[in-house]
Amino acid sequence: MSETFELQRLADLTDEQLQQAYAPRGEPWMRVNFVSTVDGSATGADGLSTSINDDADKRVFDTLRKHADCLVVGAGTIRDEEYDVPKIPVVVVSRRADVPPTLREAPRGRVLVATVSSAEGLEEARELLGHEQVLVLGEDEIDLVALKAELLSRGWKDQLCEGGPSLFGDLLAAGVVDELCWTISPRLVAGDGPRIAGGPDVDVAVRPALLLEQDGTLLGRWLVG
Repeated sequence: MSETFELQRLADLTDEQLQQAYAPRGEPWMRVNFVSTVDGSATGADGLSTSINDDADKRVFDTLRKHADCLVVGAGTIRDEEYDVPKIPVVVVSRRADVPPTLREAPRGRVLVATVSSAEGLEEARELLGHEQVLVLGEDEIDLVALKAELLSRGWKDQLCEGGPSLFGDLLAAGVVDELCWTISPRLVAGDGPRIAGGPDVDVAVRPALLLEQDGTLLGRWLVG
């Protein structure tokens, strides 16, 4: 069933209205947030998404984090973007059970790792984070369906993934993504930057549910299925 919506100006929405516009539509609700350029690059020339962010994207980014019960992020993205310890729990997805340097001093319980039983860093992660914060979800490949269920069992209904592209592709292949929040930055960078989704081939139908604009930046919600 198609939805009717119109382009809205982000600046016209109060913070409360923006919260309502991005309210989850189910429980659990796994959404993925990405920014890309008009020509499809998920990073700028420096290889980082921060170089194509702007104030409009930051406002929606902050809104999504306010909604979220937890973050789900690939270890490589956390390292590349040099994540600070967020205010909500962050689940590091890593087949090696790698805990990125910027998160190693986080308060106990703030950082979790989703990994596999064959991970080379499994015991180190358990020692650093505590056994209950290391989620072993498979032998060689992380079971992402089980990950979504495990997060729900902890009371985390609104699950926000912030990348990277390989993890997004894997989540799509596993059928656990409910929504894509996608910002299109009004610039062209050419080069060979990554797309927002990588990894295995998938063919997943999405439908637009919201479209906002500010200073040429487009920000939308795309629902899966």
